[in-house]
Amino acid sequence: MNYEELLATKNQGKMNVTKLPIGEYYRAQVDGKYRGLVDIREEMLQNIVFTKALATECEQNKLLLNPHQLHFEVAEENQDIRQLRVELGTYLSMKQLLDDQPAVVAEKGFIDQTLEALVNITTYLHQQGVQHICYSPNNVLVRKGDNRVMLLSHGSYYLGISDQTAFYGVDASYVAPEVLEHGTIDDRCDVYGIGKLMEVLFERAEMPLEYKMAIKKAVSEKPEDRFATPEDMLKMVQNRRNTKKSVLTFALAAGIALLCIGIYFEMFPESHPVEFVKPAAQSNDDDLLDDGFSPDEIGIGLTDSIDTMTVREQARDYQAKAEQIFRKNYEKEADRILSKIYNKDYMSKSEKKFMAENQETIKELMDLQLKMGEEAGMTPEHAQVIASEIIERISNEKKKQLKNK
Repeated sequence: MNYEELLATKNQGKMNVTKLPIGEYYRAQVDGKYRGLVDIREEMLQNIVFTKALATECEQNKLLLNPHQLHFEVAEENQDIRQLRVELGTYLSMKQLLDDQPAVVAEKGFIDQTLEALVNITTYLHQQGVQHICYSPNNVLVRKGDNRVMLLSHGSYYLGISDQTAFYGVDASYVAPEVLEHGTIDDRCDVYGIGKLMEVLFERAEMPLEYKMAIKKAVSEKPEDRFATPEDMLKMVQNRRNTKKSVLTFALAAGIALLCIGIYFEMFPESHPVEFVKPAAQSNDDDLLDDGFSPDEIGIGLTDSIDTMTVREQARDYQAKAEQIFRKNYEKEADRILSKIYNKDYMSKSEKKFMAENQETIKELMDLQLKMGEEAGMTPEHAQVIASEIIERISNEKKKQLKNK
């Protein structure tokens, strides 16, 4: 029994337990395999506004196609939704990651990649008319292995609940004030949430100046004092970092130039008159190659470039070719499958039939990803990332085509 299974035994078979606004997320054995589950908060099942909002989110969740979006389905079709089954994969909360591996924030690129991922998924959600609202370390998940940011349930579905402070509980401090006070809700409430999460990350790492200025603006109490969109926050960080690099590069170059000038004048050679000497006549040497000379006669030959490659380079070359083949084949099949739903005839169907056929399409895409990824010798996680990117790109292209018609 490994360490995680031992913990699961102590927690009644539950692993990676974390509290979400809608309930308790954990991993447990289902039919002999570990799956992610969410037990809905028992006290909220009596709230009609909550149950209707939950049903709406369950219907729309599978329509959100983004590499950082986790999908789920109702575990059992009962009158009340009491449990959700999360898509395959091992996920834990950001809080659990920071508690278990506090040094992860010092890894190169971790904080930058986290911010970029949050801006990516949040911008996509805003395009769909959805706000995540709460970016507490409990409500932001990461995929085990590569720490890829993943979001599950989104708060804008539950804005109708009268007591937002009670709904978010201990995580209410990560929610924008206007949400708790039932004020005007727009994209700036998510800017606030992202800023609060970034503050937590920098509790364990030194905060650069570009982040200090961006986070200070993002967590302003008044919405009008914040960035208009998460993308504006990311651009400010990147622009100030580039400016700082340019200044440092200029200062370094200027210092090196001054040093070189000093050394030049210090070592400047004295000039002496030089007597001109006529060069001797150059003899004409025969070119051996013109006489039909071959390098093979003295044992010189070209070696095959593949013989000079290391085992690691050959493996990397193989992986790159496998990924290229997977991308090409999956993109072709995904375009064919998505063409079934992105057309005027399909979009005009009833909502019930639309949802049923859309779920079948998503299942077909997932099955195809697993099959092609296995044939290409890729890990399920790597194949899933590439497949999600392809699906998102093709979906956006087809949506634009439908709008233009």
